[in-house]
Amino acid sequence: MRRRRAPLPSPVGLALAPLYRAAVARRNRRFDRGLGVSSAPIPVISVGNLTVGGVGKSPMVRQVARVMKMAGRRPAIALRGYKAQPGRLSDEHAEHRALMPDVPVAANPSRQEAIVQLLTGVGGKPDVVILDDGFQHRRLRRQFDLVLVDATQNPFTDRVLPAGWLREPVESLARASAIALTRVDHASDTELRNLRDAVERVTGRPPLAETRHAWASDLRALIKERETTKPISWLSGRSVVVACALGHPAPFVGQVRHAGATVAAEILLRDHAPFSDRDVDRIIRAGRDADAIVCTAKDWTKLVRVRPDRWPCPVLRPTVEIEFLRGRDELARRLVESVEKPRRGASAADESGAEASHDAA
Repeated sequence: MRRRRAPLPSPVGLALAPLYRAAVARRNRRFDRGLGVSSAPIPVISVGNLTVGGVGKSPMVRQVARVMKMAGRRPAIALRGYKAQPGRLSDEHAEHRALMPDVPVAANPSRQEAIVQLLTGVGGKPDVVILDDGFQHRRLRRQFDLVLVDATQNPFTDRVLPAGWLREPVESLARASAIALTRVDHASDTELRNLRDAVERVTGRPPLAETRHAWASDLRALIKERETTKPISWLSGRSVVVACALGHPAPFVGQVRHAGATVAAEILLRDHAPFSDRDVDRIIRAGRDADAIVCTAKDWTKLVRVRPDRWPCPVLRPTVEIEFLRGRDELARRLVESVEKPRRGASAADESGAEASHDAA
């Protein structure tokens, strides 16, 4: 399990981390007392995590939305709209709209205002809202706090920002309603056992669910300026360029290789990078010597602006889904129960904490 380089090198990061931890603790104590916390007129479910970078929140949000729809609810999604470019949707916003066009989505740094937008918008009014990346947004009370822990990025061996990648200390997991481990197929048996034990020590219970990231059966593809689909097996034996802007790209590159492709080049940008003209030119140059370019569905929401005839080879993007290896039914049951019978007088400690990372400071 390879650890990402910390945002700030030692000893600078180590010197600043205690100050960050103290600020997070003060903020959490304030929310624990219920100060600055408001309730929404409809039930709220949060999907979040402790670390900076992707752990599968967006596909899990869509999974939760499907659970709500199967239960007869009308879900909507609220998110911050992190790093949205002027006049454009954020990565997650565009991805949710493309993959779940029947679920309303609103983006606003204030999730409360996002919910107002959803309730006053045109069309059917939602009766439950799902926060994408909401664990640190404690200003809004919620009925269920689902926290994802990436098995390939063990938070119990990490440090808080800026010495490490934790938005808040691992002890904050104790306020989660449930913990789900993601990417468990990329961790060893020993790593998983240690992670389960660590979660149980902090929360008093083991993780409720364990999942892996899986690609849907078909890849969406732009081939000769025409949108089409190809089976995943189409990649087998082909030379490809991987282009993505992820906080933790290694698993995505690994999935491309697992599909049988030879990765001829990797163009890995910082998380949520907008893909400048220079970046696009790099990808196009690399693609001239490859059979295909593979990017994430989230990154395609930005690359789709490139004139189709500029691409020198097919551009393919998988749809990532959350596949449950354990705990799917129990998690679904608890999610449905949480919105059907909202807890009365829930304490602020049951909400969620410290606007760290890009929500904080």
